[in-house]
Amino acid sequence: MAFFRSLRTGSYQTSRARFEQAVRVHGLPSNVDEAVRSRLRRQEVLYRPDNQFHFVVTEAAVRFRLCPDEAMIAQLERLVALSAMRNVELGIIGFDAQCIVSPRHSFWIYDDDLVTVETYSAELNLAQPQEIELYGRVFEQLAAVASYGSAARAVILRAIDDLAARMDSPGS
Repeated sequence: MAFFRSLRTGSYQTSRARFEQAVRVHGLPSNVDEAVRSRLRRQEVLYRPDNQFHFVVTEAAVRFRLCPDEAMIAQLERLVALSAMRNVELGIIGFDAQCIVSPRHSFWIYDDDLVTVETYSAELNLAQPQEIELYGRVFEQLAAVASYGSAARAVILRAIDDLAARMDSPGS
C-alpha cells in the first residue's frame, strides 16, 4: 500500500509493466507506449524545487513483486534516489511498525483540495472537506509510524539485496 501527498513515482520499466497488466485485466486496446510517456512527463513535477511531496509506503509495497525483478530493482533504486531529494519526504512503514490505523488502500492527497483513490474499475475523486480531512488524519497517523531518511533507505536497500540475491541464485 502506498499513501501519497502527491504524485506516484515509477521507472520506465515499472510503468510499462503496470500498464501492460492493466491492458490484460481490463481487455483494453494497448496504447502502453503513450501511457508510459504520459506517466513519465507527470513525474517532471518532482524536480521542481518549489513543490513539496510527502510519500508513505508500506514495506509490503516495496517488496511485492508486480513486475520483473530487473524492473523492480530499478524502481527501488529510484525510490532511494527520490528519498534524498530536498523536496521529497519518503516514509516506509516497516513490517515491525505498530500501525494505529489500518492501511486499507492507496490514496493520494493533493494540496488539501482533492483525494484520489483508484480501484480496479474507477478513479474516485473526493473533494468534500470532511473526506479530505479524514484522509488527512489517516495519512498523518500512517506517517507517524513510518521510518524516514537512512532508516527508510535501509528497508529499500534490503529489498534490493533480497531481489538481487534471488536473481543470482541458480534456477530463478
